[in-house]
Amino acid sequence: MIKKTELLAPAGDLERLKWAIEYGADAVYIGGPALGLRANAKNFTFEEIKEGCNYAHERDKRVHVTVNIVLHNKEIDLVKDYLIRLEKCGVDAIIVSDPTIIEIAKANTNLEIHLSTQQSTLNIEACRFWEQQGVKRIVLGRETRKEEIKEIIEKTNLEIECFIHGAMCASMSGRCVLSNFLTARDANRGGCSQICRWDFDLYNDQLKHLVGEQPFTFCSKDLSMLKYLPDMIDMGITSFKIEGRMRSIYYIATVLNVYRKVIDDYCNNPEMYQYNIAYERILRNCANRDSVPQFFGGENDSTCGYYNGREEVSNQDFLGVILDYNEKTKYATIEQRNYFKVGDIVEIFGPQLHTITYEVKEILDEKKEFISVVRHPRQIVQMQIEERVYPNNLIRIKKD
Repeated sequence: MIKKTELLAPAGDLERLKWAIEYGADAVYIGGPALGLRANAKNFTFEEIKEGCNYAHERDKRVHVTVNIVLHNKEIDLVKDYLIRLEKCGVDAIIVSDPTIIEIAKANTNLEIHLSTQQSTLNIEACRFWEQQGVKRIVLGRETRKEEIKEIIEKTNLEIECFIHGAMCASMSGRCVLSNFLTARDANRGGCSQICRWDFDLYNDQLKHLVGEQPFTFCSKDLSMLKYLPDMIDMGITSFKIEGRMRSIYYIATVLNVYRKVIDDYCNNPEMYQYNIAYERILRNCANRDSVPQFFGGENDSTCGYYNGREEVSNQDFLGVILDYNEKTKYATIEQRNYFKVGDIVEIFGPQLHTITYEVKEILDEKKEFISVVRHPRQIVQMQIEERVYPNNLIRIKKD
């Protein structure tokens, strides 16, 4: 058996923290009430951070808090008390990018210090520098290649964390000024307006408008390292990070469920491990952009981005949440999340079971009357499911 790499999940609020841990995360990363880089996220209060830490620690899991903003003078005096409060809440590690925060954390707390991907650390000398500053773990820039990661692991004593799934930055992470320039929303202060996903008109040197088939964009496709997980585990990477603190519980549960299975399958029996291409479909269907391995294999090219438009269809796969299951009657109580009907072929998945394929044959409403369609938001219904299911299992539409 191979040592399992930590699976690190995003959590935008307390509910998603609990879902992430239930669906296989070894650790979660969250944003506190200040000094983080998700200005539009709900983020956690100190009371919620403490509750989240208690919940995680009771299950032998960890909580990391992002403190990765680029500081201005007016904020320096806030840092010390803020970090001390995080430590009192039980936080295991902070994720930072500004050297000032590193110095304040070392002088006033015993918090474990992780260097954010906002520092765009890509080479071994930079890693050695940060190691000397007291950093225990580095979240490498998404642009780092396989050979570079391997050398950093072999020639430093650092823990190395790498992104394995989620959105990409069209710029070098932590170095973009487009949002600030065009919208006065500072990407390096948590306000990115995602300029790279806008559509643009193109002009030539004579300012003549060039009309193409579709508007120009330089939006990156998402990242997925699913195929490369065995290679990355063998390299000795400490932590696999999933991007997406603004994502839904369905997205978090789906992505974690797939990566948890792959990590466990490979580490428990590497000789018998076989890549399951069906997982690609599951990951593709829960997001609205294509995903590719990006820079890891050194093959980053025009296929890794969208340049002439794209279609981002709102995801309607998530149908419902299992609330309860009666083992005697075989009826599951379900809270609806999207329209579904009798005759639909669905999948039920969760951490306690293999994925079940099920044809919806009958539906009972709250009055125990038969209905053919579930169309009301959060409607409570029942369906008879022969195979045992569990609370917080999820239902999605089955796609080829």
